[in-house]
Amino acid sequence: MSKKITIGGIGSVLLGDDGVGPYVVGMLEAGYRFEENVTVADLGTPGLDLVAHLSGIDALILIDSVKNGAAPGTVTLYRKEEILRHGPAPVRMDPHAPVLSESLLIADLAGESPKDILLIGITGEQYEVGTELSDAARNAAADAVIQILVELGRLGISYSQLREQPFSAWWKPLADGPLAQNCLR
Repeated sequence: MSKKITIGGIGSVLLGDDGVGPYVVGMLEAGYRFEENVTVADLGTPGLDLVAHLSGIDALILIDSVKNGAAPGTVTLYRKEEILRHGPAPVRMDPHAPVLSESLLIADLAGESPKDILLIGITGEQYEVGTELSDAARNAAADAVIQILVELGRLGISYSQLREQPFSAWWKPLADGPLAQNCLR
């Protein structure tokens, strides 16, 4: 039986580096094809509804911006044990700091938590409304993709790389357009 895996990007694309999780998900979708048992999703800024994404899967890989005191663009890996050991908010994730650890605790209590959980944290630099990803976060996104592929290999999951395609985030045109201005008011 194949392992069920979810790869989820967390963050708001309207808040600068907070959107790095969805950005990495976009890179994965544009550049790779995964087995049918692998779900790649932009999870936005979940609340405790994150528990629903934890249920019925064997492994979870999350990508999110973190404030952990490291230099902007630093990629840090956090395993399930590290996240739970430190209680709520082992690292500061904005605006959804305690959601991951609380969701894990709820899923554990219900017997629904995945065995393997990896949070790939990218240290952010700017979080102002209406800003794009910083160069540090954008450059770190490629390193995050590599870490995801390494984790999939560790889990015995195969993938194939698609022909090299330029990747453009779906929200990028919003940065200067009238829709963005309305969203930012």
